[in-house]
Amino acid sequence: MGISISSYSSIPPLFLLLFHLLSQYTLPCLSAQNESSFIGVTIGTSVSNLLSPTDLVSFFKAQQITRVRLYDADSSLLSALANTGIKVLVGVPNNELIALGSSTTTASAWVTRHIVPYIPSTEISGIAVGDEVPNSLPSALPILLPALQSLHNAVLSNNLSIPVSTPLPFSLVQDPFPPSQSFFNNSLTQSFIIPLLGFLSNTSSPLMVNLYPYYAFMQSKGVVPLDNALFKPLPPSLEMVDTNTLLHYTNVYDAMIDAVHFSMKNLNFTGIPVLVTETGWPSYGDHSVEPYATKDNADTYNSNLVKHILEHTGTPSHPEFTSSVYVYELFNEDLRPGPISEANWGLFFGNGTPVYLLHVSGTGGFLANDTTNQTFCVASDEADIKSVQAALDWACGPGRANCSEIQPGESCYNPNDVRSHASYAFNSYYQMQGRGSGSCYFQGAGVVTTTDPSHGSCVFPGSKLQGNISNSSSNTNQTASNNGSSTFKMRKGEKNYSKHVLSLILSIMMSFSLATSNFWS
Repeated sequence: MGISISSYSSIPPLFLLLFHLLSQYTLPCLSAQNESSFIGVTIGTSVSNLLSPTDLVSFFKAQQITRVRLYDADSSLLSALANTGIKVLVGVPNNELIALGSSTTTASAWVTRHIVPYIPSTEISGIAVGDEVPNSLPSALPILLPALQSLHNAVLSNNLSIPVSTPLPFSLVQDPFPPSQSFFNNSLTQSFIIPLLGFLSNTSSPLMVNLYPYYAFMQSKGVVPLDNALFKPLPPSLEMVDTNTLLHYTNVYDAMIDAVHFSMKNLNFTGIPVLVTETGWPSYGDHSVEPYATKDNADTYNSNLVKHILEHTGTPSHPEFTSSVYVYELFNEDLRPGPISEANWGLFFGNGTPVYLLHVSGTGGFLANDTTNQTFCVASDEADIKSVQAALDWACGPGRANCSEIQPGESCYNPNDVRSHASYAFNSYYQMQGRGSGSCYFQGAGVVTTTDPSHGSCVFPGSKLQGNISNSSSNTNQTASNNGSSTFKMRKGEKNYSKHVLSLILSIMMSFSLATSNFWS
């Protein structure tokens, strides 16, 4: 069974006070709803042991999450969100587009069934029609705009004011750097992009875009610096400079946002706000093909993203406007097929335990991660697997670490791989040694982190979750709808962040030094 609601208070709230303080940071009224920029989270349901709708809403409240994006219009969750003050972006799955775009009656019935019954108790902030349709379901593209128009008209006929838009893949933007030269895919400009922008402008709706600096970095083959993708400071000599505008870009995210703005401007559309409906970083993946899908990088990206949005500095070309963003995603979707990383984008596991802890205290000293004195020892992602295996053998042998929980059938056996098992063994030894200096070295295979590596029912020694989480993996209270989960999304691996991103930066600067020493005895 998942953790009880009464134990939520024991989870370090990743978004604690983050959303609460948004009211203290204001922007000019440039968003589609004349509101300040916000940070929300996406909610997928390809999750085993997902919390029930009631428990899920209690979880939102405990984490002070006030904005969520759903990929469908789940009636149970929409009902549970009533009178909570949590604003929800409701989704229309791709497999419903043809029916909605072909019949105004069907579109009207959809609004009558999925929107009207929940207003005003449930605060519906928008309708996201489809997801990355040009890439994920191109056959439905001719029907997408009619679906948007029909749903918008149905909303108006019910005397409601709810923006209607569609999340687009960033790959529609060609030559994204320098941003001033970027443009939308020419093959779709006349038939789709211009009519869409006209609709959004006329209805005061945002342009929704899913964008991922992670993929810009991965597909650049070393041209984009990792630090630039993670919002880390760069020396001025390595900052990206748009030679046409002389604007300096210190991170990939801002460059991508401005590329969207300039692409619209090049079609004579200005004033349409950009809403980032997905962005994030995977915390785990196949090390042979996605070596940068790590907890530390995911923590760094999302923590710095939060700080960046809360600073309300906008982008170089639009410092007056900070785009709102939904972090992808709240839960690891462990049932999602595809590459390993596809199941590891979440901030939490399905039962509410954190995958890692965000570090955003620098935005005002408010997020109480409470990890200053809480450290763990885990296997380094940079160490070669043979070194990790040797250190694991030592820890469970001469080191006398408690390795019982990584045996077959025990709570920390899965994931059944060397790094995961080594992390548990290293941490067991590290905590047993009182977290003493040098006790997390393991000949360079270990690294100290403030991120709690506990996951699911596997609780690492030293975790504050000890004693609060049931080891049972079942959740008998699960009532959230998982039906049709395949309609929620096409996966990130299918995104095509064009080769033109290679021009984002001149070089990558990374260094790594591996110390050598003897094991302790």
